[in-house]
Amino acid sequence: MRKHILIVLLLIVLVIGGIVFWLTRPDVARVDLAAVTGPRPTISAPRKQLFPTIAVADAIGWPQGAKPIPAAGLAVDAFATGLDHPRWLYRLPNGDVLVAESNSPPREGGGITGWVMGLLMGKAGAGVPSANRITLLRDANGDGVAEQKSAFMTGLNSPFGMALQGDWLYIGNTDALVRVPYKTGDTKITAKPELVVKLQGGGNHWARNVIADPEGKTLYVTVGSASNIAENGIEREKYRANILEVYPAAKTFRVFAAGLRNPNGMAIEPHTKRLWTVVNERDMLGSDLAPDYLTQIEMGDHFGWPWYYWGGYPDQRVEPQNPALQEYSKRPDYALGPHVAALGLTFAGDAKLGGRFANGAFIGEHGSWNRKPVSGYKVVYVPFGDNGYPAKGAKPIDVLTGFLNKDGDAQGRPVGVITDTSGALLVADDVGNVIWRVRGK
Repeated sequence: MRKHILIVLLLIVLVIGGIVFWLTRPDVARVDLAAVTGPRPTISAPRKQLFPTIAVADAIGWPQGAKPIPAAGLAVDAFATGLDHPRWLYRLPNGDVLVAESNSPPREGGGITGWVMGLLMGKAGAGVPSANRITLLRDANGDGVAEQKSAFMTGLNSPFGMALQGDWLYIGNTDALVRVPYKTGDTKITAKPELVVKLQGGGNHWARNVIADPEGKTLYVTVGSASNIAENGIEREKYRANILEVYPAAKTFRVFAAGLRNPNGMAIEPHTKRLWTVVNERDMLGSDLAPDYLTQIEMGDHFGWPWYYWGGYPDQRVEPQNPALQEYSKRPDYALGPHVAALGLTFAGDAKLGGRFANGAFIGEHGSWNRKPVSGYKVVYVPFGDNGYPAKGAKPIDVLTGFLNKDGDAQGRPVGVITDTSGALLVADDVGNVIWRVRGK
């Protein structure tokens, strides 16, 4: 009898183990990554997951003397080292470069979701307290290396975006847009930040970017969603998954565009003066969905989140459904591939990296945590035409790679991208704690 009981128990354990394995096994991509890029990407059938695929690269940093690999005709060197999680960059009028050294604020809640996010942040090198600092870098002699590195502002709350408008420098804290007076050449700000507008904080997406509109009257601020697909209730997503237009004189704002799960980098296209952004799309539909994207933004746009992705494909997991929105969900302009975590964005503008990189968008892809094989972990360039849109048939061109070593570990992860006064490209690497400088040979 005892033998029979043991056999039954063993069978039960094997069945339960098989079920757990089936539910938690990683989803492997079935579509070539290149096919899920461009203006008309392959949108395959969703493969809903009860548990996410976890395939984030372990963060190890750069070995002594190592650096990323630039595209042919380009060279790369360190502009500044020894930083603490550098995420975002901003160039001041005199050429000084501000770096937001920042990380996620302490996350709320626990349970399985909290445990998974803690695990992922630790593996990705993000599970450390935020420095809450903006650092000033100055290359006074123009040799491509910042010889001055000093604390510009401290005591912030997970700062990210920075923008100068008039005599004010605006900073996107995770829970507020604030400002301080600034004069060209200032190397340290001691003034107490003034509140412009409060922003929704907490949740999954903490980074708040800010840029000034070309006419100098308003500012655009990104606020990512608190969740993957509003699984905690759409009421928790008020004024989130949005780009807000802020009126600093009145200290008010309105929703400029909505349905953007996690917009991050923003930039003004030089020919048309229109606003563009890069967006991180939803998770747990498999390794082939949904593509992150680059798109132009106009007042009143809605890109479908959480109900729809890529211009009207329904996400059946979202309840209640919203069928009336489907025909009004705007299709993005350009897919960057699934789960690449597109964060940084700047247009070539005054870049001097050769004719191949003279008109288009540079994008920092932080890299996937939930795709097999991994995607992103590089800086890419999307060629544009003179009409202010991606060139017909253009695919992303690798500008800076090698952030993953041969074992698949992350030596670095690119985030913010800007140009310096010489026309070189600066790239914030928040795992390597370096600002890389990419120049023409």
